[in-house]
Amino acid sequence: MLSGRVAVVTGAGSGLGRAAAIGLAAEGAAVVIGDLDVELAEGTAAEIGAAGGAASAQQVDVGDPEACERLVAAAVERHGALHVLFNSAGIALPFADGFAADIEPQTWDTVIRVNLSGTFYCCRAAIPAMADAGGGSIINTASSMAHLPTGLLDAYAASKGGVAQLTKSMAVGCGAHGIRVNAISPGYVDTPINASLFGHERARAAYELGHATGLQTPEEIADLVVFLASDAARSLTGAVHTADRGWTARDTESHASPACCHRDTQCDRPAARRGERAEPRAVTG
Repeated sequence: MLSGRVAVVTGAGSGLGRAAAIGLAAEGAAVVIGDLDVELAEGTAAEIGAAGGAASAQQVDVGDPEACERLVAAAVERHGALHVLFNSAGIALPFADGFAADIEPQTWDTVIRVNLSGTFYCCRAAIPAMADAGGGSIINTASSMAHLPTGLLDAYAASKGGVAQLTKSMAVGCGAHGIRVNAISPGYVDTPINASLFGHERARAAYELGHATGLQTPEEIADLVVFLASDAARSLTGAVHTADRGWTARDTESHASPACCHRDTQCDRPAARRGERAEPRAVTG
């Protein structure tokens, strides 16, 4: 499906990025694995290589525009072109993020720098290379919080809402260069970023109930990334694809109350009040 294509995946040392890199390689793409932790990136590249795929690792801090330029340049230098970019790198700071009045400016700046600016910097670096290759596909990672925030993760929700709107806006200009731009909004995915919460049985059960068919796996999001990277998705651009197993289809009353994960599940977490530091939450995307 992707034979002859070259893909860059950020945040590919673990979680969604790792699953997507493996999925893209399995369909024939040569993949450049970008991650702040180069050892994790090398681990993903080694796994792809052991399965007969083509992959290389590159350290990147997506919040640094020059590092993003180097990431794209490495892909083009190694493989001669760039056709696919999956912006998976992202962070959540649930112990510091929360209610806007309580968020330190440094926390806000860090979350926006990685999640929103990092997506922009990678797209900015990749677009000329993709145009030179005759077109391609950019896939960004938004979140169910871009559409239906749970509250008390205000910086994260803002960053992902920005990714969703950036995706739609960029699609207009990118169309003239043969580049499609889409985003994926996952629900709550069973990834390392959520391990601290999903390791608690009651909390995990609550989030399971919030999805029509249970928690998501990184691999099912990877399947959508592969589809959007392929010619089978040639009519799709400027779209933010909700892929959350029905999380945002729930009634808004369940989302609106910060006191409980799900109204049908007992929960010991108290409602947050002004001036109180919020309890950690799982994050999407």
